[in-house]
Amino acid sequence: MLPKADKKERNELFWAGFKEVMRRRMSSSGKRINWINYPTQVKNTYIRLICDGKLTALCYDIQFKDPEIKAIFWEQLGELKKVMEAKMKYPTQWTERFFTEEGLEISRISWELEGFNFYKDEDWKEIHKFFKLRLSEFDEFYQEFKDILITLVD
Repeated sequence: MLPKADKKERNELFWAGFKEVMRRRMSSSGKRINWINYPTQVKNTYIRLICDGKLTALCYDIQFKDPEIKAIFWEQLGELKKVMEAKMKYPTQWTERFFTEEGLEISRISWELEGFNFYKDEDWKEIHKFFKLRLSEFDEFYQEFKDILITLVD
């Protein structure tokens, strides 16, 4: 296990490398965006990029406090499931009741990369490629259907 300072430095290097990979990549809407902090424009929904040695995944987290709004939003995503999965071109996991490390119950749609490790420098290129492809695919889906999702919670 790496000391905390070394782990922090490694983490910063990894994400700086990913920023460089995505630097010239535009959203399918034609706009520049911060890929590491993807703007969903829907309060309480988040794109999470996880790469920590245990898990490498792109996650779409739904964290509404109101269970009725969360259920309606999840149901709408279910209606878009076939379209989303066709755009993503990668196995999708749908978890309606996911518990975070903090004990928060959320809903999560995720795409996981197996067989690569954050602690192996030689794996970084493939991990960056995975994130680039999945974010690009998600963006293509999201830009097409975000107005439906935004309208649900407005």
